[in-house]
Amino acid sequence: MSTFGAIWAHNSTRRSLNGQDNPPMADRWQPDRSRGVFETLLVVDGEPIELKAHLSRLARSLDDVYAQPLPPHLEDKMRQAATEIPLGRLRCTVAPVEDGLQLDLLAGGVELEAVFPERGVHLRSHPITGGLGPHKWVDRKGINRPAPGEAGALIVDEGEVLEAGWANVFAVRGGTLFTPSVDGRLLPGTTRAALLELAASHGIESSEGPLHAKDLVAADETFLTGSIRGIEPALSLDGEELPGCGDLSYRLVGALRQRWGLRAPTAPEAAGDAPRAGQLSR
Repeated sequence: MSTFGAIWAHNSTRRSLNGQDNPPMADRWQPDRSRGVFETLLVVDGEPIELKAHLSRLARSLDDVYAQPLPPHLEDKMRQAATEIPLGRLRCTVAPVEDGLQLDLLAGGVELEAVFPERGVHLRSHPITGGLGPHKWVDRKGINRPAPGEAGALIVDEGEVLEAGWANVFAVRGGTLFTPSVDGRLLPGTTRAALLELAASHGIESSEGPLHAKDLVAADETFLTGSIRGIEPALSLDGEELPGCGDLSYRLVGALRQRWGLRAPTAPEAAGDAPRAGQLSR
């Protein structure tokens, strides 16, 4: 096995002698570092969105993990790859090789429905001791965004909610925006940072600190943020209903769309197309 080998130990739900289910033990997980780290960016009208923030995060990861700088001329290469894409995504993967780092750039289109998706996502608790950490690993077995109809992994550490496997998590209560602190256990999301900036500029109070499942259930609004989907309603956790998006979320959707250069959403054509409470309209 490579010196960057993987360690994965998962304990599923255990049944005690009295026949009751005990909570699952926390995963103890370290990614396969030999597969590298990556960044995924939204592209709008040929422009990579939040490019500087993505490059800054990637540079920190490459320095921390591999003691290597960014590949030369990476910003120019990414801008060139995005030039003729009206709406799409750009994925930049950097992995270690014998003589340094290998760069792989992939560009492609994105369906309009995938950006600020209206239907939201359901979540399941996924304990990982120490969280996923601050780097965006290529090795993401079991934590990627779920297929339709499935619940996606919400990473928790000793009861604290950290992030979804593919997005940061937010809750709103009493007009204040809450999100877990960037403390080394979770990815410092570029959209997360953009949203906190927008909240401050729009007079919305925010708080970074511990967040628990009960806080999500008791919240007025719950949503996820990511670089492609923007804001995505969080609709349930472990089968318990969550509120999803509301008035404050909609304000932030509008502000983030404007920041990213996306057109304003159109009203549903018919009442039957209207999203339910907590979901977004396109």
